[in-house]
Amino acid sequence: MFLRISARKRRYLFAKPKHSQVRFLPWLMPILAVSILCGYKQIKSYFVQPEAIFVLGGDEKRELFAARLAQQHPGLDIWVSSGSSEWYTQKIFAKAGIDRNRLHIDRRAIDTVTNFTTLVDDLQTRGVDGVYLITSDDHMRRARVIGEIVFGSKGIALHPVSVASGRSPEPLEKSFRDGARAILWVFTGYTGATLHPRSDIKKSK
Repeated sequence: MFLRISARKRRYLFAKPKHSQVRFLPWLMPILAVSILCGYKQIKSYFVQPEAIFVLGGDEKRELFAARLAQQHPGLDIWVSSGSSEWYTQKIFAKAGIDRNRLHIDRRAIDTVTNFTTLVDDLQTRGVDGVYLITSDDHMRRARVIGEIVFGSKGIALHPVSVASGRSPEPLEKSFRDGARAILWVFTGYTGATLHPRSDIKKSK
């Protein structure tokens, strides 16, 4: 019995891999590459201190939270991408006692992908290597996927800080869709925003 079991083990150990196993190897390589990249980004974020506060517009709570965070970090500038009307955003930060010179409001973004693509060059030009990323908790997964690709392509590390929303997380499909758009932007400079109906752009905030 012992010899028969050993023989089976030997046949198993030296058997050629099944065709189905070999077929899936090409699919595993991109997954492994992305995993390594994400691990590198996580490690980098521990060593790179945030040099700015980056707020994704679309919810007043995010701006109120960012104003409180700015009070705790008086040396950091605040960048707000779209969101509330400019006068209202200014009012929120003025009420929190934040110097107007620290506040940068940009209205070019029309969705989450363009929140990042419209400002990444401005931040890089100013020598920013890391930012606090402020958005709602239900939106953070998608924002991180996009941010790691767009900001990561310019060497800017993310430090995510979620704002409680009381909502369920967004569908995973949105993260895949906008992640693909972010990759498209890295290689072509095109965000794909025009491919979405205006109503979808508004909802993606």
